[in-house]
Amino acid sequence: MSHVLKIENLHVAVGDKPILRGVNLTINHGETHALMGPNGSGKSTLGLAIMGHPGYEVTEGSITLDGADVLEMSPDVRARSGIFMAFQRPMAIPGVKMADFLRHATTNVRRPERKEGEELIPMREFRAELKEKMAHLRMDPEFARRYVNDGFSGGEMKRAEILQLAMLQPKFAILDETDSGLDADAVRLASESIADIGHQKMGLLIITHHDKLLEHNPPQYTHVMLGGRIVETGGAELADELHQHGYDRIRKAYPDAEAANQEMLADDAVSV
Repeated sequence: MSHVLKIENLHVAVGDKPILRGVNLTINHGETHALMGPNGSGKSTLGLAIMGHPGYEVTEGSITLDGADVLEMSPDVRARSGIFMAFQRPMAIPGVKMADFLRHATTNVRRPERKEGEELIPMREFRAELKEKMAHLRMDPEFARRYVNDGFSGGEMKRAEILQLAMLQPKFAILDETDSGLDADAVRLASESIADIGHQKMGLLIITHHDKLLEHNPPQYTHVMLGGRIVETGGAELADELHQHGYDRIRKAYPDAEAANQEMLADDAVSV
């Protein structure tokens, strides 16, 4: 079955502040989409709204997964249904080992109807798969015994997110600036790891500012967000243009969206 994540006329607000102002986006299983745009344009808001963050209110529009209404699902049901997000700043969970966390999460994704307390994936089977995935991603086996993100460096946090992606194998994955805070070598390794997982086995939405994360994951579609809307869509060549020349052309071509973007940035400055 070919899976489809569809977003139509999506409007999202935080408090009384509108951020997304009519986003339309369709991602098919096996496609790689890059979402780019200047700071404050709404890129991360889109990912958080898809995942059901309670601080982001959908005021208009729809999100569907294979025709099912995602907006009616709680965040955990969205995850069990096959939507994954790698966060910019993952939270630490002291006292919970990576291996235990991954065993529960993997079981819940593969058995969406499982209730808490019911049987998990057999330990021997899980350990073998985890060991294989970690070896494939060139990760130290000791990593699985550490507490989730507790005391992790920025690079280790991003590797932990990629390991989750490898184990969960979602239908769709949103990678929210997985390259932020990493040096060039770490970004290249992250890019290679995502490609090794098999981006063709899922739909990918890569939110990024840098070309290195796309080096091994060239997008079929590149979308530019400005002022809470997707104002332009192209192929990998559009991502190359933005990396080389920035957003001046986009800002001049879409003055209304640029005005909205500046207004959003001003509101952020006032709130700080």
